Amino acid sequence: MNNSNVISVPILFNLEEAKNWIETKREPFILKNFDYGPCLKKWNVDYLSQKAENRLVKIHVSTASEMDFINKNFIYRTLPFAELIKRASKENQTDFFISENEKYYLRSLGTDDRKDIANIKAEFPEIADDICFPPLFDKEKFFSSVFRITSSNLRLWTHYDIMDNILIQVSGRKRIILFPPSDIEYLYMKGDKSLVLEVDNPDLEKYPLFTKASRYECELNPGDGIFIPSLWLHNVITLDFSIGVNVFWKHLDDEFYEKKDIYGNKDLLNAQKAFLFTDKSLKELNSMPLYYKEFYTKRIIEALKDNLNK
Repeated sequence: MNNSNVISVPILFNLEEAKNWIETKREPFILKNFDYGPCLKKWNVDYLSQKAENRLVKIHVSTASEMDFINKNFIYRTLPFAELIKRASKENQTDFFISENEKYYLRSLGTDDRKDIANIKAEFPEIADDICFPPLFDKEKFFSSVFRITSSNLRLWTHYDIMDNILIQVSGRKRIILFPPSDIEYLYMKGDKSLVLEVDNPDLEKYPLFTKASRYECELNPGDGIFIPSLWLHNVITLDFSIGVNVFWKHLDDEFYEKKDIYGNKDLLNAQKAFLFTDKSLKELNSMPLYYKEFYTKRIIEALKDNLNK
């Protein structure tokens, strides 16, 4: 793709400026010069293996370099944490599930992954004090802290989250590509994920509008934290074996979020209700002859467009 239209993610060095940016601009930025704690020096393969050696973790395993959640080109498996760290840090495996070049991705879950929200202090208490979260939000707005371990040269699917978050890069490098919510019409969505996985080399016959989307990009290095606002779509490529932590918090009041959503990835309650009405509307429209269906579909589209301008 032509990278001439790529927008660089701004870099901020001041915590107060970062807080103001979140409240006023609602755009991504990289926060540098914040003291994220001793994790930056301590969190290597040996240290982490010793601290949480036998803890079992559920992981994604794939032979593909581009992990696709929609088509599920991966399998779920469980490993002791120390074994995961050892495997993910290597390019080729002697012990493996699928093949010697398989890749691994950990997105930590709650203690009980059916009802608990991920919190590094609960799941990994041995290392939780090694990392400091920047005070970018009120404490009562905190939702989750997610530990991430990723093999090198692995791309994760393009998606959005409904909560604000900061991704703290502890070890290794990541390349982050982001798209603003205003350009969602060009991103060929299926739920909260984009069908366009290969964002650097998209199939323009299938996705001709994709090139119209504004594209923000940056490289995240150890000691960097990137703020990703809610609804901003992002595609993440791990350039090296990578260790990081995501901290999610609620931008809106509790009433907007589903209480039983332990992953924080379900659309706002109001949006879920609107989608239900949309499904019902489509069913009614499809029950009419094409001549009438086209007419009333266009009327509804115009009504929705008018609503955006109110």
